[in-house]
Amino acid sequence: MNIQPAKFHLRDQSQHAWQPQRVLLFSGHMIDAIHRSPPRFPPEKTALAARCIADKLDEMQAGPSDLAITQGANGGDILFAEACLQRGVKLQLLQPFQEAEFIANSVTPGNADWLLRYQTISQQLSAPPLAAPSELGALPADMNAYERCNLWLLASGLAYGPEKLVFICLWDGGGGDGPGGTAHMVTEVQKQHGQVIWLDTRALW
Repeated sequence: MNIQPAKFHLRDQSQHAWQPQRVLLFSGHMIDAIHRSPPRFPPEKTALAARCIADKLDEMQAGPSDLAITQGANGGDILFAEACLQRGVKLQLLQPFQEAEFIANSVTPGNADWLLRYQTISQQLSAPPLAAPSELGALPADMNAYERCNLWLLASGLAYGPEKLVFICLWDGGGGDGPGGTAHMVTEVQKQHGQVIWLDTRALW
């Protein structure tokens, strides 16, 4: 299926169309559900993961000339979004469902303060999160919502030029708990010969 990229309508200070120097696309594990076995991203590793993401962005000298794209789920997405906003990186969220459904599915299940952190991020965005059903239409019967969103994220990043795309993933190298996880995104980026920066959670914890 041909997925049309999102239109962000980003402007510079003179209100001309803004072009990023790089597009930082991110996918990463959500916080583990209670009693998940084996553990993949236990809540007590949140601060460590945040430092790892922040260090990588500093190493890349990420800043206001860059655009970041992710979904905004608890765990990796939110940690990445927070780190980007702290460095002045422009951020856009693209989500597989309408925002309220996305929050119920992918933000609040992490308990803790993930909803508050998501809301804080949303308040700093120059444009609201975009939902696939509104932007792309009804989900085809033969397609998974999460896989479609991954393809949408990737198409939106590639729209600025394949040479600008940098994909960052917080990942254990394994398959997901369902369709459309980080493993799927890694595969799709590799099909496009994109640059992949893998933050391997197995080496972190």
